[in-house]
Amino acid sequence: MLKKGNKLYSILTGSCPRCHQESMYTDTNPYHLGSLFKMQERCTHCKTKYKIEPSFFYGAMYVSYAVGIAFAVAAFVIAFLIIGTSLLNTFIAIVVTMVVFLPFIIRLSRNIWINIFIKYDPGTVQID
Repeated sequence: MLKKGNKLYSILTGSCPRCHQESMYTDTNPYHLGSLFKMQERCTHCKTKYKIEPSFFYGAMYVSYAVGIAFAVAAFVIAFLIIGTSLLNTFIAIVVTMVVFLPFIIRLSRNIWINIFIKYDPGTVQID
């Protein structure tokens, strides 16, 4: 299973990439669209600053493109190759998939992006 100390744990849960102790986001549900992009300034456990530089998360757009393509390809394979729908219905399935999963894709891309630059280090955890 997913355990703390694994990059995949931080990516899928949105937890601090350095200590994995708390969420980087003020609201953990990406489908609350008003707070989709709102992040904590720092981790309360290890003091990791999430916004490393002013436009740091612009790079997540490139990751978002790749993740979006993966979701679209999965929708195509399921709709066209497995279920056998027409091309028009397959196109509709891809569009619906992209719209429904957009908030999840955005958060996932940000999580991947920050985990590229910050590695897990349990030694930075402050003991209260």
